[in-house]
Amino acid sequence: MTAWTETSLLAGLDAQARATLARLLPVEVQKGAALFHPGDRAKGFVVVLSGRIEVYLTGPTGREILLYAVEPGQSCVQTTLGLLGGEDYSGEAIAATECRMVLIPRPMFLALMDGSEAFRRFVFSAFAQRMQGMMQVLERVAFTRVECRLAAELLRIAEGAEVHATQAELATRIGSAREVVTRRLDQFASRGWVTTERGRVSLTDIPALRRLAAAGDV
Repeated sequence: MTAWTETSLLAGLDAQARATLARLLPVEVQKGAALFHPGDRAKGFVVVLSGRIEVYLTGPTGREILLYAVEPGQSCVQTTLGLLGGEDYSGEAIAATECRMVLIPRPMFLALMDGSEAFRRFVFSAFAQRMQGMMQVLERVAFTRVECRLAAELLRIAEGAEVHATQAELATRIGSAREVVTRRLDQFASRGWVTTERGRVSLTDIPALRRLAAAGDV
């Protein structure tokens, strides 16, 4: 079985960095597990080997927004900022699926940042990609109509023609309020694009939803 440090994810690291990291063993995290909460201190840098972690921000009113997801090859902005800048977490991370990951403890992470140019490139490259993704989220929330964002998200997370998510969860994913999502889904239903049940949305006119989602890219 290939060691996790020999996978393509870390293929560019120097031999010494891989030898250091090889001492760490992957752990399994169950779906729904919380990895950090607002106010927590970053304990180490997480390398996701499989699965998906979602990071949420909660406002003063209790409304949540999905900031970003972390999948293999990606990094967590909040963790990187916490390790390099000493900032506590302001968001919450939840395992959206079963995950396999490695935690690089803070002292080891900082030592690798100091001593391995290849590791620094890996961290900063992942950080830059994640920041670009967050800017795209900001642009969508600020400049794309809610109905376009909703149509795009329904298409993105659909399994076949079925979306298993509550309206509150959809609102969190597109950076809106549950009441707004409810009204838009009612409009979609009146046009024959979807049917809704508790915790489920059936997509009945996928081409129409694709046209609406594409209109938000103009």
